[in-house]
Amino acid sequence: MIGRKAPVVLLGAAALAAAPGLALATTKGKTRTVSVNDNYYGPSKLTVHVGDTVKWHWADDETDVHDVKLSKAPSGVKKFQSDPLAAGDEFKRKLTKAGTYKIICTFHEEEMSMTVTVKKLPTSK
Repeated sequence: MIGRKAPVVLLGAAALAAAPGLALATTKGKTRTVSVNDNYYGPSKLTVHVGDTVKWHWADDETDVHDVKLSKAPSGVKKFQSDPLAAGDEFKRKLTKAGTYKIICTFHEEEMSMTVTVKKLPTSK
């Protein structure tokens, strides 16, 4: 009996050895890009999942200076703000808590804002 179980045990060990790589691939999160344009973010509304990264990218021809400031967030989330940036620059932030995030440009608060909704990851059954 021991002889027959050994291949099964080895096969199981090989599967477990491969599993950590697979688990990391599924929990890493996605990166979603928001364009920073002349006084607006595109899109102005974005939905992502917990663990996803939002990357704001200034167009190469964007000469106006803008920033990305978290003005309102779920309880316990540390506020963040980018430096003033322009053409070709990028700023990114990983969002780790579900809820609604309000983003503004401090130079153009009236017209330049966006909402990011972060949803919990779907549970597998």
